Amino acid sequence: TEFPYGIEIIDGVEELRAARHRMEMEGKIVGFVPTMGALHAGHISLVQEASKACDEVITSIFVNPTQFAEGEDLDQYPRDLDGDIKKLSSVPKLTTVFHPPIAEMSYC
Repeated sequence: TEFPYGIEIIDGVEELRAARHRMEMEGKIVGFVPTMGALHAGHISLVQEASKACDEVITSIFVNPTQFAEGEDLDQYPRDLDGDIKKLSSVPKLTTVFHPPIAEMSYC
């Protein structure tokens, strides 16, 4: 687990479940905002809204290959994890980013 900009980066499903369970056991309302990264103002707005309604917010950054049709270039989809985390660091209550490898999500 890394903590750039004070944000916990989780890459495993079980680790995410444990973090969410811990938050809930502390009586916190947990928000979740799924993304494929390449964050822009619209994404940040969604995370900010979640932070208004929740005690802690988890955002996923996962480029899902099933979102791409045959012939669409998955490899060309922009990826800038550091830049995305830096953008998220300005959002209060955003404590965790879930950034799994494809193999981790193969059974979900």
